[in-house]
Amino acid sequence: MTAPTTDDPQHIALQDTHRWVQRAVIGLNLCPFAKSVEVNQRLRIVVSPARTPEDLLAELARELLALRRTDPEDIETTLVVHPWVLNDFLDFNDFLGAADALVEDLELDGILQVASFHPDYQFEGTEPDDVDNLSNRSPYPTLHLLREESIERAVESMPDTDAIYEANIDTLRRIGRKGWNALDLDARLPLASRVTRED
Repeated sequence: MTAPTTDDPQHIALQDTHRWVQRAVIGLNLCPFAKSVEVNQRLRIVVSPARTPEDLLAELARELLALRRTDPEDIETTLVVHPWVLNDFLDFNDFLGAADALVEDLELDGILQVASFHPDYQFEGTEPDDVDNLSNRSPYPTLHLLREESIERAVESMPDTDAIYEANIDTLRRIGRKGWNALDLDARLPLASRVTRED
């Protein structure tokens, strides 16, 4: 098996995602618990080759089961990055219902959950350009597989989880769009090369 070249699309997506984790998620402290997971190398990032929602759902099932079987000391959490499917945020948002249903079908409800990030993420009640949305914006559509136990521990260590959200909004409003753009988090894979048409 040969190592990926620097211009391999999956390798580029992996690098872009890692840069986003380092500069935004950890660098801006958007998730106070992310740094220890990254430092201890317990974050798994998978770049999915899926071109259809059905293929992505099958891959999501494999990754959920793999995370369930893996010791948290080895892998605490997984990011499933999917550059070639669900680039439209509304389609992505619709898919999240299927992702939650899959967790139940696999009898993982209460054990694992799926969070979401997207280049065009938009919270309900916000405008597309509101900086508040940046906290959930990633270079590529991304599903975050989390252990419920990890979430419970995080809540115990920081009971006021609303304070995290409020701090994130304060940070993002302080740096503004200009500060966010300076982080250089844009996807290097052109969108045109990632959008697939289903006839």
